[in-house]
Amino acid sequence: MLTDGLVDRLREAVGAAHVSLDDDTRALYGMDGTGQGASPNAVVWPGSTTDVAAVARLCDESRTPMVPRGAGTGYSGGAIPVAGGVVLSLERLNRILEIDTANLLAVVEPHVVTGVLQAEVERHGLFYPPDPASLDRSVIGGNVAENAGGPRAFKYGVTRQYVLGLEAVLPTGQVIRTGGKTVKNVVGYDVTQLLVGSEGTLAILTEITLRLLPKPAAVATLRLLFPGVASAVDAVSDVIREGLIPAAIELVDRVSLEAVARHLGEPGLAPPGVGALLLIEVDGDATQVARDAARVEHVCRQAGAMAVDAAADARARAELWRVRRALSPALRTIAPHKFNHDVVVPRARVTDLMTLVERLARGSRLTIPCFGHAGDGNIHVNIMAPDEPDALARAREAETALVEGVLALEGSISGEHGIGLAKARFLGFELTPDTVRLMRRIKQAFDPRGILNPGKIFPSDGGAR
Repeated sequence: MLTDGLVDRLREAVGAAHVSLDDDTRALYGMDGTGQGASPNAVVWPGSTTDVAAVARLCDESRTPMVPRGAGTGYSGGAIPVAGGVVLSLERLNRILEIDTANLLAVVEPHVVTGVLQAEVERHGLFYPPDPASLDRSVIGGNVAENAGGPRAFKYGVTRQYVLGLEAVLPTGQVIRTGGKTVKNVVGYDVTQLLVGSEGTLAILTEITLRLLPKPAAVATLRLLFPGVASAVDAVSDVIREGLIPAAIELVDRVSLEAVARHLGEPGLAPPGVGALLLIEVDGDATQVARDAARVEHVCRQAGAMAVDAAADARARAELWRVRRALSPALRTIAPHKFNHDVVVPRARVTDLMTLVERLARGSRLTIPCFGHAGDGNIHVNIMAPDEPDALARAREAETALVEGVLALEGSISGEHGIGLAKARFLGFELTPDTVRLMRRIKQAFDPRGILNPGKIFPSDGGAR
């Protein structure tokens, strides 16, 4: 419980209207995209960096746990306040502060919605490539905290490649600035990139400077249907071997297609005989895009594509992408429990990963739909389980076997969702004890009292098991 004195001081810091002890509000702000949650003792909405720093100092002085929160769309439990305390919702910090067309950059507050930023910079003829599937709901601060990726990562990279500078508040209340507006900066340790992907455990981001690109002149999107996953994966390899670098290469298996068809009420999205779908997008100069799209179609037909649909305009492109972006919610039509894994393997091992998943599905007697970024080997493997103790136990066993199998394929247990709470028990599977000890020392340096987002990443911290 928070003391009355601390609550009063929080209200003085940010305004009484921006502090809530209401049960329903606390429950709502204690949940994230995993569907799980834990109620904090209070929810606080700071309106400025000064407010954030004031709240941090109060929590540090009183040793009160503090959890920064963006839009709560994450799939690793990173925003769940497992130790109670204060949830620091950053939704009032939602302004695009600057779009600099001369220097190709934007300065934003953390709660700017990713899709809103993309649309705004495109009005200026610019382009912000990172595009997580939740781009219409997720926010830039959360994307930076998790180093979010998305379909365009194959060609353009992940969020990390676009963060030039940060303003951040340490758990002790000090405000720091890292990086800046220059593309090159080698002054001291690269604290900017250390904070990217730190999952809200080292500092609270209050301002972000992002690199932009010129907007591609043309875009072409193809939907390609294959008889099975193997032929689709072979097609991906053939496309890349041909020297083509698509902006996105997305793979969707049959089980996932059927789930989306049910979810959207459109049976035609999963035609009979189709075992997998590829979405391939190319962009750049209009003439080159037309040539590349034709080459992609030719290569994929040779690899076994049964049908090819090309989007004729922006509306048609959005319709093709609608299937991909509806996948995560659609899986709830299969079973109520989803054990979501965003594993990544070297691209040449994607076929081996899919074989591993098929073996796990048979052995666990569970449905395991897969989809994701075939171009960079980042596949979302979703172990679905009914609400039965035996099925849930089999799902947990399948999780462990998946992690072990991915690491045997020289892969990683998380490509973009982070470790958070959901994957903390697997941290030691991938990292050596010395590496984990180093990370703990970094955490201690930033957060000496251990109040910022406790119970995340490291399995022995409270609530992380």
